[in-house]
Amino acid sequence: MGKIFCVIGKSSSGKDTIFKQILEKNTVGLKTIVPYTTRPIRDGETNGIEYFFINEKELENLERDNKIIELRAYHTVHGIWKYFTAHDEQIDLVSNNYIMIGTLDSYMKLKEFFGDKKVRPIYIELEDGIRLTRAIEREKLQENPKYSEMCRRFLADAQDFSEENIKKAGVVRRFENQDLSQIVEDIIQYIVQEIK
Repeated sequence: MGKIFCVIGKSSSGKDTIFKQILEKNTVGLKTIVPYTTRPIRDGETNGIEYFFINEKELENLERDNKIIELRAYHTVHGIWKYFTAHDEQIDLVSNNYIMIGTLDSYMKLKEFFGDKKVRPIYIELEDGIRLTRAIEREKLQENPKYSEMCRRFLADAQDFSEENIKKAGVVRRFENQDLSQIVEDIIQYIVQEIK
């Protein structure tokens, strides 16, 4: 029986970097589940790698075909951006184990869809001041920085990842992102134990 490991955490906590390093080491043969979004692609992103970037009409078609596992809509300063996981050809839990990046809400909905034993959280934590500094530095690199959206996300994280919500989601183990190589090793060990 395969499992889905869902990397979750507040924005700029290091999820993408940790995710990529786990995949580079990939000693346990994890496959990825690429989520979908209707938001514009950012500089440095590639369609089909970080996300499948689609439009509203394509989303409507997936909804009509009952292919949506979970969907989140964010009212941003640039309009409504939707993020979701589709039950598509990517997922085969009979044969494979997977890793993906998500939110606390998407993790809970994946658990609801596939079952508690098949979906495991990897919760990344990082001190808020460091996260905010990282977010600003990342946004500066964009051709058209969207600082107001960055601030909205940062504030929304405080509510989305409240201790009450973390507890309600059943997240017990936390991984503190203080040393990148150490956290990657700790997570790989956790994945190996969970697969066995």
